[in-house]
Amino acid sequence: MSLRFEGQTAIVTGGARGIGLGIAQRLTSEGANVAIWDVGFEAFDAIEAGFEPVLKQIVDVSDFSAVEAATASLAAKTGRIDVLVNNAGINGPVTEVTDYPLEAWDKVISVDLTGVFYCCRAVLPTMLNAGYGRIVNVSSIAGKEGNPRISAYAAAKAGVIGFTKSLARETAEKGVLANCVAPVITETDLFKEMTLEHIALSKSKIPMNRFLTIPEIAATVAFAASPECTFTTGFTFDLSGGRATY
Repeated sequence: MSLRFEGQTAIVTGGARGIGLGIAQRLTSEGANVAIWDVGFEAFDAIEAGFEPVLKQIVDVSDFSAVEAATASLAAKTGRIDVLVNNAGINGPVTEVTDYPLEAWDKVISVDLTGVFYCCRAVLPTMLNAGYGRIVNVSSIAGKEGNPRISAYAAAKAGVIGFTKSLARETAEKGVLANCVAPVITETDLFKEMTLEHIALSKSKIPMNRFLTIPEIAATVAFAASPECTFTTGFTFDLSGGRATY
């Protein structure tokens, strides 16, 4: 495998498990020094993961002071931040808008959307000073389609797409490119929390008639985060097996 990220420092939020861990593993395998930001590391085992992060930082992305502190610590240790992958997120409850708890709405938006803004806000100055950076924000097919009964999650993920487009236009001539990925349902441990009916319905919407895998997400993120991505910014890479309609 090529070492596209040799000498570079990358942040992966929500990188202790699941999709974030898969992304961190892929970037590490291509030479990156990866810092993982997560709310806890109970699920992370360096031997099992196959790599040791340059830093494991406990960060709540909805707390700007925590994000600022983590950014400063990483920059002090490595002297650079080249890649930011905003993957951290929560699903929130599955319920109708009329019953959606107000505090749950605020929490989902604060983590899934405001958290992306906070991380970009904190890391961007380092990238702009260097004249180079790659930002990849993990959105969702729900941000395009507005899936029913997950209104906060869908709204947040749609907001991530809009925010990324705006950011990309601000930094297009400054060496910092910002893109999104929009996955469909993915084979992770979260399947254990879903009903068989929900899993079957989700699969039926995918023309390829199979689920997305973590390595497929990681491969797309790795391209968008790499020096090979030179003329694409403000774009949403679909990982939908043909489901996305725009």
